[in-house]
Amino acid sequence: MAKLYFHYSSMNAGKSTALLQANHNYGERGMATVLFTAKLDDREGVGVIRSRIGIDHQALVFAEEDDLLKMARRERERGPVDCILIDEAQFLTKEQVGQLADLVDSEGIPVLAYGLRTDFLGETFEGSRYLMAWADEIKEIKTICHCGKKATMNARIDATGKMETEGAQIEIGGNERYVSLCRSCYSKGNTGPTLS
Repeated sequence: MAKLYFHYSSMNAGKSTALLQANHNYGERGMATVLFTAKLDDREGVGVIRSRIGIDHQALVFAEEDDLLKMARRERERGPVDCILIDEAQFLTKEQVGQLADLVDSEGIPVLAYGLRTDFLGETFEGSRYLMAWADEIKEIKTICHCGKKATMNARIDATGKMETEGAQIEIGGNERYVSLCRSCYSKGNTGPTLS
């Protein structure tokens, strides 16, 4: 039975690695997948899912205005689709999460979505909020804070490593802009060792 899965974490926990491993597992079993990633995250090039450990895969891109149900059905017209994998799922809209749920329910295709739960201010992203509400299964991918506790928060930092407390919700960046912290370090603004 197909389900909608949401795998969430803070930054640097290995979400893309887990997605690419799931894709590899489907492929080894002779099953066809379709990968999607957010168009606005072009750090590795548009339509590329890349893990920090060095593996990557081409993907279709989605933007806020795209209908993912229609896009998936078009892919199914080209050949079999056994699973849909979504990277950067926090950037989905409420409507797109609904489209993915419809895809699972009407087409019987499992959807594995991977993304951040919260932004740098501790607020949920729209896509994450509705995935948390509507997914059949939710799984946390864990990582650790510099202090050794489980990291649950994403801190945006400036060039000196100081935590930022205002700005636009979405600003694409990697290790140079974000660190994963436990709630205690986050609330104290303790981002870890000073950057040189």
